[in-house]
Amino acid sequence: MANAQKQNKLKIKKGDQVVVLTGRDKGSKGEVLKVLTDERRVVVQGINMVTKHNKPSQFAAGGIEKKELSIHVSNVALADPKDGVATRVGYKTLKDGKKVRVAKKSGETVE
Repeated sequence: MANAQKQNKLKIKKGDQVVVLTGRDKGSKGEVLKVLTDERRVVVQGINMVTKHNKPSQFAAGGIEKKELSIHVSNVALADPKDGVATRVGYKTLKDGKKVRVAKKSGETVE
């Protein structure tokens, strides 16, 4: 049970700026809107856009809607806060005992 929980922990959080590494949106940057930990996927603003045709219902008008689909977490990397390039994520414990995420490339903390 403990192993399954540890496996689902992701180093990318909601609100992070990320860079897409592969796929049709390669090189694009965006903000993480949602993290799906069980499927190990993230929804990034403006990335993996699809057109959805909605049928009109009693509550909503139909029409064509553009929306973001999820992308696997291995296909995105955190954008370095210093210069915006892709970087890996590490952890560091501060003097006051607080654990923070750190960009491996520049060594800066990630909020």
